[in-house]
Amino acid sequence: MSGHGAPSAEPVDCHDLRVAVVAASWHTVVMDGLLAGAQRALDTYRVEAPVIVRVPGTFELPVVAGALAAQGYDAVVALGVVIRGGTPHFDYVCTAATDGLGRVALDHQTAVGFGVLTCDTEQQALDRAGLEGSSEDKGYEATSAALVTAQTIKRIKRGYDA
Repeated sequence: MSGHGAPSAEPVDCHDLRVAVVAASWHTVVMDGLLAGAQRALDTYRVEAPVIVRVPGTFELPVVAGALAAQGYDAVVALGVVIRGGTPHFDYVCTAATDGLGRVALDHQTAVGFGVLTCDTEQQALDRAGLEGSSEDKGYEATSAALVTAQTIKRIKRGYDA
């Protein structure tokens, strides 16, 4: 199970953060689960008025995440799913999304939550989507990681006090 060894973290108050979530539209059931998990995390961490943006697919996540980061969002959560098929398309989309989102984070010094499921089967995606019966909630986890990272970046920019 890929969730094995995940850190346990108490939610922190993130009401002062500007947060955006950008989510792909392919695989509706999986994406609805990932978005619901992200919303649970936003609520738990007390994020006020997050922006939710939908894009056609996972390939489009980096460019929109970059546009949001350029607008001054403290955290951008990217949610998508790519399920392996019989062509190299899987590899191209996964590489583009991973490299692109990493570049957004570094270029903008913005916390980017990586909630992109890269699965061999639809069942693996469903198991990670945070749905009833799922073993993992990657939408929640990616959002939580982005929020904690954004708070850390804010502390560093203020002259790290911990």
